[in-house]
Amino acid sequence: MTTMTSLQRVNQASTLGCGTRMKGFAVCFCLGAFCSILGTCLLWIPGFGLAVFAVLYTVGNIFSLASTMFLTGPCRQLRTMCAKERALATIIMLVCLALTLCAAFWWKNNGLALLFCVLQFLAFTWYGLSYIPFARDAVIKLCTICV
Repeated sequence: MTTMTSLQRVNQASTLGCGTRMKGFAVCFCLGAFCSILGTCLLWIPGFGLAVFAVLYTVGNIFSLASTMFLTGPCRQLRTMCAKERALATIIMLVCLALTLCAAFWWKNNGLALLFCVLQFLAFTWYGLSYIPFARDAVIKLCTICV
C-alpha cells in the first residue's frame, strides 16, 4: 500500500475528462475576458470608474490565469508557473494583482490602481509569451530596434 501526498490527492481529485477540461477552460476564460472588457467599459464612469475597472480587470486576469489550470491541471500549472523562466513574471503578476486590489480598496488611490493594472498587463503578457518558443526573444529584439 502506497501513501499519497496531499499534492497527489489534489491532482487525483482534479482529474477531468478532455471535454470537461475544455468546457471549464472556455467558461473560465470567457468570464475573465468578460470581466476585463466590462471593467474597461466602466472605466469612464466619473467618480468610481477607475476603482471598478481595477477590480474587474484584476478579477478577469485571475479567471484567465485559472482557466489554464483546466488544461494542464492545478499541480502542473503551479509547477510551470514557478519554473525558472516564468518565476519572475509570475511573482510580479501576482504581486501586482494584490497591489491593484489594495490600491482600489484600501489605499483608495486611483493612480496607483491604474499603474498596477498596467504592470499586471505587462507581467501577464510576459508570462504568456514564455509559453511560445522564442517569443520573448522576438519582443526584446523588436524593442531594441524601436529604441
